[in-house]
Amino acid sequence: MNSPVILITGAGKGIGKAVVEEIVKRKAEMGNPKLMLTSRTLSDLENLQAKVQDAGLTCDILPLDLANEPSKAIVHTIQKFGRLDQLIHSAGVGRFGEFLELTHEDLQFTMKTNVEAAFLLMQSAYAQMKNQKVTSTKLKSHHGDIVFITSVAAEKPFEHSSIYCMSKYAQRGLIDVMRRYGRKDGIRIIDVKPGAVLTPMWGENATPDLVPKMMMPEDIAQLIVGALLTHPRASVEEILVRPIAGDL
Repeated sequence: MNSPVILITGAGKGIGKAVVEEIVKRKAEMGNPKLMLTSRTLSDLENLQAKVQDAGLTCDILPLDLANEPSKAIVHTIQKFGRLDQLIHSAGVGRFGEFLELTHEDLQFTMKTNVEAAFLLMQSAYAQMKNQKVTSTKLKSHHGDIVFITSVAAEKPFEHSSIYCMSKYAQRGLIDVMRRYGRKDGIRIIDVKPGAVLTPMWGENATPDLVPKMMMPEDIAQLIVGALLTHPRASVEEILVRPIAGDL
């Protein structure tokens, strides 16, 4: 696409931030995109916006908690740029602990962001892409790309992760259904399932003995951008990537 509009959620930290940095590195290959970045922390977004703009790309930011207003990110993107070509959904939360010690509040907190907001974001993005004019010079039936960064926990259970795994299994179900629609409507749906990546979500659980075994956010970002750059006649439907030593 020529100057595609890309919305990235959870852009302030972790994998989302690394995706932004990878796009900047490969901006010419990506068609000099226009970026809309969302995250809960304004200072993170402002710092990243400055770097993107210094690289010569158009970039707007929106501090936002997706749990409260998931569709606002799509509305703001359309108001600013008039279209949406690619959504990279990296925002997510997790509460972890022994099953019998997890609370109703832990359940609501996780499911509201990881399931409810994810569904509404997918719905709004898909509707926009399906109905907008195609600008791709490679394939006239290609309406856009939706990337969800789920987790290896979307297909493998882990102790202390009952709520998190449930939310990620739910995301996988949504993605599998939407891929059936996407094949008819020219929208690629890409499920990225990373294993252990050193991001702020790990917090104090990223102990010194585990850190050397973990992947880095840029490892995942490179794969995501590579999938987006694949010719639209092909779709990289799933990316499952683990540390070389396996799951931690």
